[in-house]
Amino acid sequence: MDRNERKERIIDLIKKGVSVIAIDGRCASGKSTLAEDVSKEIDVNIIKMDDFFLPLSLRTPERFSLPGGNVHYERFNEEVINGLKSGKDFSYRVFSCSKMDYDGEKKILSSLPTIVEGSYALHPLLPVYWERAFFLDVDKEEQIIRLSKRCPEKLEAFKNRWIPLEEEYFSYYSIPAKADEIL
Repeated sequence: MDRNERKERIIDLIKKGVSVIAIDGRCASGKSTLAEDVSKEIDVNIIKMDDFFLPLSLRTPERFSLPGGNVHYERFNEEVINGLKSGKDFSYRVFSCSKMDYDGEKKILSSLPTIVEGSYALHPLLPVYWERAFFLDVDKEEQIIRLSKRCPEKLEAFKNRWIPLEEEYFSYYSIPAKADEIL
């Protein structure tokens, strides 16, 4: 399925009344791009899992030893899950990896459909909050090409740290199997 077909698949589901969609998958598989492509055609909330990386105070060896432990799922539950359940507009704090601190808030409108995108969006320590879940895959070679174009200065960190952590999470929790569709 190409980029446009992926976008049309999500838009079609939203037009049919699906109000919360989760998109998990490998880094550089197109999760953020897909959410942005959809938002250019219809109004949606986009919640980025990147906004929920761990603050320094929680970055312990014990935490990183847990598959998917590098995401702040407790805060996601508190700020996003509770917000979605409320049926009202809500805000959540945005974590900035470049500042290693919180950097503002993002407002989520209850009147709009919501796309939660990013690795760890289907983490089993998050209750099922979505109506449809997708897993985006990418060939290993293409993944490295995309990462080298996107952030060449961080390529080695992706290869040696972040990709192995993601792969452990995907494997340990059988994340692709939890998705309704693999794109």
